[in-house]
Amino acid sequence: MAENFNINPFNSYSGSENLTKPVNMLLLFAAVAFFAIIIAKLKIIGVGLSLAIFGGLGYFYYLFKYPIIGFYTAIALNFVLIGLGRYVKGLPLGFGIDGILVLTYLALIMNKFRTGIDWSPAKKDVTLLVAIWFGYSIFQLANPEARSVAAWVSGRGIGLYPFLFVPLTLYFINTEKKLNYFFYIWAFFSILGTLKGIMQMTMGVDFAEQEWLNEGSYKTHILFGKLRVFSFYSDAGQFGANQGYTGVVFLIYAMSQKKFLYKLFFIFVGLFGIYGMVISGTRGALAVPIVGFMAYFVLSKNIKVLSVGFAFLIVVFIFFKYTSIGQGNAQIRRMRTAFDPNDASLQVRLDNQKILKNYLASRPFGGGIGHGGTKAQRYLPHAFLSNVATDSWYVLIWVEQGIVGLLLHLAILFYVMAKASLIVMFKIKNTYLNYKIAALIAGMAGIMVASYGNAVLGQMPTAMLFYASMAIVLNSDVLEKSSENTEQKTLE
Repeated sequence: MAENFNINPFNSYSGSENLTKPVNMLLLFAAVAFFAIIIAKLKIIGVGLSLAIFGGLGYFYYLFKYPIIGFYTAIALNFVLIGLGRYVKGLPLGFGIDGILVLTYLALIMNKFRTGIDWSPAKKDVTLLVAIWFGYSIFQLANPEARSVAAWVSGRGIGLYPFLFVPLTLYFINTEKKLNYFFYIWAFFSILGTLKGIMQMTMGVDFAEQEWLNEGSYKTHILFGKLRVFSFYSDAGQFGANQGYTGVVFLIYAMSQKKFLYKLFFIFVGLFGIYGMVISGTRGALAVPIVGFMAYFVLSKNIKVLSVGFAFLIVVFIFFKYTSIGQGNAQIRRMRTAFDPNDASLQVRLDNQKILKNYLASRPFGGGIGHGGTKAQRYLPHAFLSNVATDSWYVLIWVEQGIVGLLLHLAILFYVMAKASLIVMFKIKNTYLNYKIAALIAGMAGIMVASYGNAVLGQMPTAMLFYASMAIVLNSDVLEKSSENTEQKTLE
């Protein structure tokens, strides 16, 4: 009987008792009538639309109940959003990441409405660093060289995404179990990416991909009659670098697995990623495994591992630089040109950098976010910076945010890498966690170097994986403490 006199507004009836209320009964009948009309009018399309609405409602229910779902959704969307844009025209899919991140914050606020959010897990130096970087990005709106706010909006992810995503990662990924889910999602979509790439290589591209090529992308993706595989990524450069990133991370991550089948699975994920990198025909992607594994050999502090690792990398270098083995394979032949200092493409990039150096000498804050490279022609077709290719991620930062922005960006990256490396080498006692953190650091090192040749760091899906990794590697003390508590409970 006490339930009938419940005056707590936060307590409510549940289950079939809710249907006894007249208002809920009316809402139920209205919903049934609404979907019945949709199905009757649109038939099969109506069924699909109804299922989509039900699925969406179910997703939002669980998102607001378990906000961490938003974090994992962002990782998943990070992989497929660009490719989806080839099939769905006219929708602002570019704002999909923004939307899910804002929704996640809203879900978190509503979920903790009564108790309040404890933001202490996010109070880390890396949060301060990305906040400073975002602040500098906001300052770019006042850059006297900037001419278009729309261009800034198009390049907003440079500062906005790390600012939003790093605190969420610190808040949510506080146990090894949650960290493992992050790796599982990464592995799943990377496998799909390579499978899609194999389909393009063996069966050809589909109608939407062909349309994308016809719009101008064929100039960089069909060389000497051979397709540079791009899967469902933005381009072949991003596909190759990201799959190389996957290869490095998961081949090292496999060593953290206690069960043989798990170890075997993640070795497969890593090797499959390397294969995806090879079929992309992206020369600059080679830097990811070479530098990544080199970084891991140093982090291991094991002289034997270091010696064998460097010997292997020397063999790889000799294979590409001084032999003609596999020259009949288009992918190997293209990758071999990455070791040629006289390569025509490299010389063009160096010439462009000389041109930009003279222009930017009197512009310490750059030309404005979104104003650099051929992508800016959409907003400023006749501007000087819009007609000089940037290619490199660091050149893009230099062009858009000046030498001040470039130095700030590099300082943040090197600070994160240096501190994380010291943590792995001297602080983490848990061997299995050590492998996981070392895997992320090694992958980040590879991406940082590869970004000199291509603008891979700031593009999806590499960007979000990189930003999440920045937070995770500097949150290892929390992860290790959680692991110790789990082991203690198991013993008890």
